[in-house]
Amino acid sequence: MIKRITHHKAEGFSDYFALACTKFLRFFADTFFAGRYGHRAVVLETVAGVPGMIGGTLQHLKSLRRMQNDDGWIRLLLDEAENERMHLMTFIEIAKPNAFERFLIILAQGIFYNLFFLLYLISSRTAHRLVGYFEEEAVYSYTEYLHGVQMGKYENIPAPQIAIDYWHLKKNARLSDVILAVRKDEMNHRDVNHYFSNQLN
Repeated sequence: MIKRITHHKAEGFSDYFALACTKFLRFFADTFFAGRYGHRAVVLETVAGVPGMIGGTLQHLKSLRRMQNDDGWIRLLLDEAENERMHLMTFIEIAKPNAFERFLIILAQGIFYNLFFLLYLISSRTAHRLVGYFEEEAVYSYTEYLHGVQMGKYENIPAPQIAIDYWHLKKNARLSDVILAVRKDEMNHRDVNHYFSNQLN
């Protein structure tokens, strides 16, 4: 059974490695974007859509190779990738990334895809733990973003139509409603990836 966990306490080298990588990337994101949460979301959601696709593909190949059932992992991981892609499509409408940010997206995705692919081949347990920690930070970031909107720091603009359609929001939904929906998704991804990592112990 998949349980709700706010934070997974690191145990052993694999967990500490995943946590250290996450904190390093968090520092980079905090420094570069400095509170520009909409633009931050665009770049990070591009990266966030990678692990589920890689995990789903490699689990698919593993299932074929071993001629064994995947216990539902493939569908969950591919659904995660699609969900993260929809996050990206939503925040593109909100933040309107410029040419430099679009270049950053290409660069970040190219580097991260190859590194994560290698990590998943070497240790799928570590790869899922890394994503679990990524999602912990995503929940924290979206909570900060939501607080900023509620306090008036960021304009609570109308929700894009793509978000209203995808999450079945009310027609008069605002940015705060979108952030709540995205944060809920990230909580689920957090719990699923920590659970997968625990199963691979």
